[in-house]
Amino acid sequence: MILLVRDDREFLCAPGEELHTDLGVVDVPEDVEAGETLETHLGEEFRTRALRGPDLFNHFERTGAPMMTKDIGLIEGHTGACASDRVLDAGTGTGVLAAYLGRLGADVTTYEQDSEFADVARGNMELAEVSENVEVRTGNVLDDIDDLTEAEGEGLGDATAGESEGFDLVTLDTGDAPAVVEHAPDLLVSGGYLAVYSPFVENTREVHRTARDVGLSDVDTYESIQRRMDFDDRGSRPSTAGVGHTGYLTFARKL
Repeated sequence: MILLVRDDREFLCAPGEELHTDLGVVDVPEDVEAGETLETHLGEEFRTRALRGPDLFNHFERTGAPMMTKDIGLIEGHTGACASDRVLDAGTGTGVLAAYLGRLGADVTTYEQDSEFADVARGNMELAEVSENVEVRTGNVLDDIDDLTEAEGEGLGDATAGESEGFDLVTLDTGDAPAVVEHAPDLLVSGGYLAVYSPFVENTREVHRTARDVGLSDVDTYESIQRRMDFDDRGSRPSTAGVGHTGYLTFARKL
């Protein structure tokens, strides 16, 4: 897939597709590449652009409110997620977090309870070109917890005998996150990270308490707030539009 961009407008297109706009019709070549200029039949120009993370966020099919990019950035930054990581994710939803982690090169197994949401997420993984390293499973991660703790990493890498099995990172965006956190010491490798997102402080408090109770270290919770700045002739100030708060993030680590 490729983006066709004109000013502040953008269209997601497949190679070989015919795009109809109010500026005319664009025939997208089969061999289209990023950085090209395409003209409509009326002579109006569009630039082509490859999809990056923020573009996927904007063009994924949504099944609810996706995790915001600012929260994903905090998760990546606080946990040091990288290409060699094995990740267990629960609460796939639209799949934005799973896709970002997959594009880092991590091997991700993500659980979504709603079968229709899971199907949408699989389509989004194809758009993000991470289907090979992001597996979307339908179901509740708690139902598979015994298998995951007994054979962590199976199918997620090439760990050989004697190597530490387990997940380098567990990410949760579910209402039953505290129950999953109880199993975090068995799921994580030594030094592995837990990251839990919740829009509600009650759930967050329970996650924080549970992480401490099961012996995880470096347990910290942050409220995630971001404000866009407005600049005009009158002066500069944080924007009064939009939502600054999206949720709380709890991080913890296995010793």
